[in-house]
Amino acid sequence: MSVRPEKTLSLTRISEIDFANKTEKDLHDLFSKVLNDGMHGLCFSAYEEGQKPGHVLSEDQIRRRMKIIAPYTKWIRSFSCIEGNELIPKIAKEFGIKTLVGAWLGTDSEMNEKEIAGLIELANDGFVDIAAVGNEVLYREDLTEEELLDTILRVKEAIPHIPVGYVDAYYEFAARPKITEACDVILANCYPFWECCHADYSLMYMKEMFYQAVYAGGGDKHVIITETGWPSEGEDYKGALPSHENALKYFLNTQIWSKEEDIDIFYFTSFDESWKVGSEGDVGAYWGIWDKNENLKF
Repeated sequence: MSVRPEKTLSLTRISEIDFANKTEKDLHDLFSKVLNDGMHGLCFSAYEEGQKPGHVLSEDQIRRRMKIIAPYTKWIRSFSCIEGNELIPKIAKEFGIKTLVGAWLGTDSEMNEKEIAGLIELANDGFVDIAAVGNEVLYREDLTEEELLDTILRVKEAIPHIPVGYVDAYYEFAARPKITEACDVILANCYPFWECCHADYSLMYMKEMFYQAVYAGGGDKHVIITETGWPSEGEDYKGALPSHENALKYFLNTQIWSKEEDIDIFYFTSFDESWKVGSEGDVGAYWGIWDKNENLKF
């Protein structure tokens, strides 16, 4: 989640797809076509009902979910390298899927060291195509910029053969030039929903987010959208409305833009996870393309 405070929008309406005359069946048929054509990437959500971070993931549950998504994506993104999460990139490779593997960093230095060691080991064993050192650490203020920078540089030194980056909200890369410079790739989370964007303007606004990250990197660094999505249920968020229809349309616009302009996007997320309600409110549980029971939602 990357809520940007005090952000206002001043955008004209734009839509890449003309939805005006499409029936519900038309939308679902288009979804099937786009899904079967394949995505660049998916964020991999592995926690089953009743589980949350801290629970150890089993090989069986990871393998079962990987089998579901494998026909539809070239890449997966994982968020941790401990508690069974280290199995995700290993199993992904069995399915021929490339991996963006993250070490989850927080306020617990001992856990951070375990995550970093796990990431380095996975990379050196050939299971990592891109390494992400932390996710929204600066946004949450879990580490200082200098602490994060030192960690990024340490990982880069340990795995010089692997591109290394840091994941955060797109606007952080302009605000943190030292971090941006240290990254081989810019890994930007782009959520029009969390910036109170009306669904009709969401694709245009995501493009604006993306190009801000491109500009922050001086145009020389590859920018990957590491998270974007739209919830299918939940309460209105200051004008951003979760709904089955809006989530479906956002997915379609995102994937078609990704293909047409060759933008690397990891869609958030593969499966609904109930534990995410917490600080995100009730929408947190409904970002998946598949529901919590692993049924396709659209």
